[in-house]
Amino acid sequence: MLSTFEFPRIAFGLTALAALANAAHYDVTVGKGGQLKFDPETLTAQPGDTVTYNFFAKNHAVAQSTFDNPCQIQPNGIFSGFTPNASPDVAAPTTFTITVNDTKPLWFYCPQTNGNHCQSGMVHSINAPATGNTFDAYKTKAKAAATPSTPPVGTLPAGGLRKLHIDVGFNGNLVFNPNNVTELVGTVLEFEYNPMNHSIVQSSFDKPCQPLDAGFAAPFFPTKQVASGVTFEVVVKDDKPIWFYCAQTAKTHCQAGMVGSVNAPASGDKTFDAFLSLAAKAPPSTIPPHTPLVGTLKVNGTIIPDVGGTVLNVTALDPSMIGNIPPAGTNYPPNIGGMAGGNQPAEYGWAPSITDEAVEILQALEYISNALVAFLFEGYIRLSVGQWTGVYPKSITRTMGSLTAQALIQRKTYSDSLQHYNKPTVGLCNYDMHASNVDDWLDGVQKILALSIGAKVDTMALTAQNDSWLVPALASQLGSEARMSAVINMMQGHIAANTPRETLMPYQLAYSYIANKYVIAGSCGDDAAAKGFGKVFPTLNIQEKTIEPPSGRLTSIKVEIPSGSTGDHWVAWIGPWGGVEYTAVAADGTAPVPDTLWGYVWIVLTTAKDLKTRDIETAAVAGPEMIWTTQQWS
Repeated sequence: MLSTFEFPRIAFGLTALAALANAAHYDVTVGKGGQLKFDPETLTAQPGDTVTYNFFAKNHAVAQSTFDNPCQIQPNGIFSGFTPNASPDVAAPTTFTITVNDTKPLWFYCPQTNGNHCQSGMVHSINAPATGNTFDAYKTKAKAAATPSTPPVGTLPAGGLRKLHIDVGFNGNLVFNPNNVTELVGTVLEFEYNPMNHSIVQSSFDKPCQPLDAGFAAPFFPTKQVASGVTFEVVVKDDKPIWFYCAQTAKTHCQAGMVGSVNAPASGDKTFDAFLSLAAKAPPSTIPPHTPLVGTLKVNGTIIPDVGGTVLNVTALDPSMIGNIPPAGTNYPPNIGGMAGGNQPAEYGWAPSITDEAVEILQALEYISNALVAFLFEGYIRLSVGQWTGVYPKSITRTMGSLTAQALIQRKTYSDSLQHYNKPTVGLCNYDMHASNVDDWLDGVQKILALSIGAKVDTMALTAQNDSWLVPALASQLGSEARMSAVINMMQGHIAANTPRETLMPYQLAYSYIANKYVIAGSCGDDAAAKGFGKVFPTLNIQEKTIEPPSGRLTSIKVEIPSGSTGDHWVAWIGPWGGVEYTAVAADGTAPVPDTLWGYVWIVLTTAKDLKTRDIETAAVAGPEMIWTTQQWS
C-alpha cells in the first residue's frame, strides 16, 4: 500500500507530465553578427521547456556558472563544448540543447579566452530574478571576473544534447553537407535525408563504398521532399576517424564523391581528400542486408527499429491506410509497427468456430475503431503539417503519430479475426468531426477513446464463456487506449487519470453515439456498418450546468426530454467497471449529480432506474453523452 509520504511524488509526476504537454522551445544565438553576445540575453522558462543554442563566428561555447563566480564553470555544470564557425551570419551545423528542470536561475557565459568573451560581457541567464541577483548584476560581476575563463578548449559537452546536423544529398547534389568535420566525443550526428534515394553506411578508410563490420548503416530512402522528416542518428563514441558513404549504385554515388568523415586527420596519408580519392576508384557499393544498424532511424521523431531490409518505405500514416486493411496474416509496412511500438499478435489463439454474437461484437468494435483511426489521423496531420502546426511541442505531435499508428495496429485485431472466420469486415464511413479547432478535436478523440475502452470492457464480459480466445486479444489493448486517453487529458489541461478502473459501456450505446454524433448519414455503404448494431438514440442535450464554487464540482444539470418521451425520467450516471447511479429528472429537466463521481463520466437519459449497466440500452431515450464532473485535486 502506498504511504501518505509517497503521494506528493505521484502528484508531482502527473503535474510534470501535464507540463510537458505545454512545454515551449526557445532558440538563442551565440555570437551572431560577430558580436560577443547571446541573443536573447535573458529568458523566462518553465520546467520542461527546451533551449537550443546556435553558434556563429569566433569559436564560442555555452558554460554554466554560479551567480557569485561567473566565467568559471560550476561543478557538474552544463557545457556545450566549443563550436568553431567561420561565418558571422550562418549558424554552425552543430547545436546544443538543454531542458529546463525547474524555475531556479541558470547563469551562463562564453568561456573563450581568446578575447576574454565572458569578461567582455558575453553572458546569458534563464529565470534571473527581477531584483537582487539580477542579470545586470551578473554581467557586472562577469566583467570584473578573473581570467582565464574555464573550461578550456577540448572539454567534452555535458548537461545537454550536442548535435551535428548533416544533410544527405544537400541541394540535390551527391554530397553530404558538411562532409569533413571535427567533433567532440558525445556529439550526436544527425543525418537528414533529402531528395533522391540515398543511404548512410559506415566504412573503413581502406575500403570506401563497402560496409564496415559492426559499423552503422541506414536504409535507402526515396523522397522528393525537402525536410523529409527522416533522420538517422549516431553518437560519436571516441576521437577515432569515422568514414561513411552513400551506397546508391545508380550514378555510383560513393564513387562520385558522396562520402564523408568525422575527425579525419588534417595531414598524412589518411585525410578526407585521400579517402575521397580512394572512393573514386572503389568497386560497386554495397549495403548490409538489414537496416538500420547501430544508429537510430526516425520518421518525424518516431524511432523505426527495423525496415525489413535496405529500403525505408515511408507510407507512414498514408491516408489510404485509413480505409485499406491488410489481409489477415500480413502487417502494415515496418515503419508503422515502429511508430506504434509493435505489430498485431502473431497468434490470436482462434477457436475452431465463432458465435454470431462474437461476430457482431467484432464488427461493432471495428466500427468504433474506424472512427478512432479517422479522428487520430486527421488530428495528427493538422498538428504536424496543417493549420494546428506549432500548437503543441514536437514531442506531443510525435506522440500523436505513435497513437495513430497504435490505433491502426489495434484495428487489425477485429479485421484479422473476421477475415479468419470468413465474416464481413466493416468499411469506413465519412465523418463530421465538428473540429474547427484543436480543443474540439481533442474532445472528440477523448469521447471515442472512452467509448472504445468501455465497449471492450463490456464485450470481454460477453465473450468470456463462448468465445474466450477474444478476451486476451481485447484486454491487451486496454492499457494502450488508457494511455492515449491520459495524453489527451493532459493536452486538455486535465489530470491524466480520472478513475481507478475503466468504465463499462454497452457496445450498442457506443455505436449509437458515434452513429448519431459523427457519421454522415448514408456514407457507410451497404456493409455491416450500414446495418448497424442497435438503435441510434437521439443526442442527450444538456441545457444548463450548475458548478459549485470554488471547488469546480458539477452539482446539477438540466437536460432536454426528447419529443414523444413521456412519464418519469432518470439520468443514469455510468461509473467505473459497471457502476451506475440514477438521479431523478424533475419536471423542468434538472437532475442532481452524484457527489461520488470524478473526471469524465457518461450519462444516459432513461425511463427506468436501477438497471444494470448492460441493460440501460433497453430503457434509454437519449444519449449517451460525456460530461466533466470535477478534478480529483488541484
